[in-house]
Amino acid sequence: MNKIPEIGVLSNLTPDASNLKAIADFGLPCAQVCSWDKNLCTLDLARKVKKDCAALGVRITAFWSGYTGPAVWNFRRGPVTLGLVPTTYRNMRIQQLKNWADFAAEAGAPAIITHFGFLPENMTDPEFEPVAVAIDEVASYCRKLGLGFWFETGQETPVTLLRFIEEVGLDNLGINLDPANLLMYGKGNPIDALHVFGKWVRSIHAKDGCPPTTGTELGPEVKVGTGFVRYPEFLPKLLDCGFTGDLTIEREIRGEQQNKDIRDTIAYLQGLLDQYAASRQ
Repeated sequence: MNKIPEIGVLSNLTPDASNLKAIADFGLPCAQVCSWDKNLCTLDLARKVKKDCAALGVRITAFWSGYTGPAVWNFRRGPVTLGLVPTTYRNMRIQQLKNWADFAAEAGAPAIITHFGFLPENMTDPEFEPVAVAIDEVASYCRKLGLGFWFETGQETPVTLLRFIEEVGLDNLGINLDPANLLMYGKGNPIDALHVFGKWVRSIHAKDGCPPTTGTELGPEVKVGTGFVRYPEFLPKLLDCGFTGDLTIEREIRGEQQNKDIRDTIAYLQGLLDQYAASRQ
């Protein structure tokens, strides 16, 4: 039987790494750690993260790496502000991602993840090759550190993402599949997407969402099990593709309701994983 994933949570890095205790308080064995604050990108903090994770019994599955400059999460300004696509911010963000790769290696994470932006779909687009070169530069740097460099899905169609992986051609590239993002950006169906790039999926954001209903704004993110991902179908298909990573819960709200929804999602996902394991015995 295929390896059953462990359930973790996405946790925002704090200056004292106190966020790690919250992971342990959920009773979870693993987590992705995330930061958009370049001031936290220090090797001293990375060493503290590694030490505190060991003490708490928490495994870091990847480091989610943000960057500076504008980041507008809609269809109007997103293409010119997000990821490595905008030429104005490209070189700065390449260096920042390399810095986070150094952090991740010191912290003991196996990979870094980021949104690459609205990748050009047309291979004859003048920006297709420069964006591929930028991805190659960061991926090559990560490879020298023994790290993976993983695409966060959402802003590109599944076949566009596959096209860039094939174009760059490095063996440390992979996909952090956020099935909700594919729907929220109107870029694809996550179950169908597994036919396109399933073998490249290294990690999952356990998140749910709905398609957009306007031409300018993303669809809404919702609690897992209440949106359009269809987890009872998605998870078995994912596992049958040979997925060996982990499920990282992401709930994009704050406060006690976020904690409640995370706990509910842990129980929901564990129930689906138990059903899958029982069906394959």
